[in-house]
Amino acid sequence: QVQLVESGGGLVQPGGSLRLSCAASGINAVAWYRQAPGKQRELVASITIEGRTNYTDSVQGRFTISRDYGDNTIALKMNNLKPDDTAVYYCHARRWGLDYWGRGTQVTVSS
Repeated sequence: QVQLVESGGGLVQPGGSLRLSCAASGINAVAWYRQAPGKQRELVASITIEGRTNYTDSVQGRFTISRDYGDNTIALKMNNLKPDDTAVYYCHARRWGLDYWGRGTQVTVSS
């Protein structure tokens, strides 16, 4: 059974930091997406099984995606958060042409 469970969201002031975690079972998670109110879901960061990473331009240099092979988790460390980073963040996996998503975790950046 495939399951992705996100944790670590919350309310943070601009300039602050948060660390999101995605616990995966039955599959390897490979990316974080986010969806802000009224906007389409967008790719934030991805990581291959070999550890190669990719980031969308708006988070480059502020966010870091990582993988823990022992726990089968991926994490997203977010620094210098901005109000535009406010969104629901989703963990994503893909296998045999099927997309799998967690339920999401809310990140709100506000003073």
